[in-house]
Amino acid sequence: MLKVNKYSMQGDESGEITLPKSLFAVESKNPSAVLYEVVNMYLSNQRQGTSKVQTRSEAHGSGKKLFRQKGTGNARPGNLRTPLRVGGGRAFGPKPKDWYKPIPKKKKRLALKLALTERAKANQIVIVESLDFDKPNTKLAKALLEKITPEKSKKLILIENSDKKVINSFNNIPFVSMDRADCAYAYEVLNCSCLVITEKALKRMEEVFAK
Repeated sequence: MLKVNKYSMQGDESGEITLPKSLFAVESKNPSAVLYEVVNMYLSNQRQGTSKVQTRSEAHGSGKKLFRQKGTGNARPGNLRTPLRVGGGRAFGPKPKDWYKPIPKKKKRLALKLALTERAKANQIVIVESLDFDKPNTKLAKALLEKITPEKSKKLILIENSDKKVINSFNNIPFVSMDRADCAYAYEVLNCSCLVITEKALKRMEEVFAK
């Protein structure tokens, strides 16, 4: 049974909770290959692909030959826009490119489950009963994290919905990122050393991803 500690909002241990096997005990023939492929496609999709330089036909300057071909003692001249001259165009420079790679839905979900399984095996998952703030309170949020995850490392907090009070409470804490439970993806799970999930967020994940 996959059991992890459960904490109250004050940071006190309040028992244990069993993680669903459909999310945190998933096996695959080659999990490393699946994770590598999905993460690689995700990072590729984050690229803007807008880098662009001017070629010799786009650079500013006259197309006239600078001086005659022979008789001056200099090298054979071209125009000002040649890539050999300062201010000229660039040869073989980057052009706008679409880096988008479609990620199959089944493979994307499998990668998320494999990432969650890795965090469960490493005992890097913490469950919090709830995160209810009357108003944004970074001091209280930081105190909670110091109690349940005292080590300094990257933390990912998954919550049920986009509660601005909760988001603004954790937003200014270094090395802490947040996301909605139904929007979680493999890369952010693998990129953290501790995964903090609220009870409602865990149920929401089971509803969305356990199918």
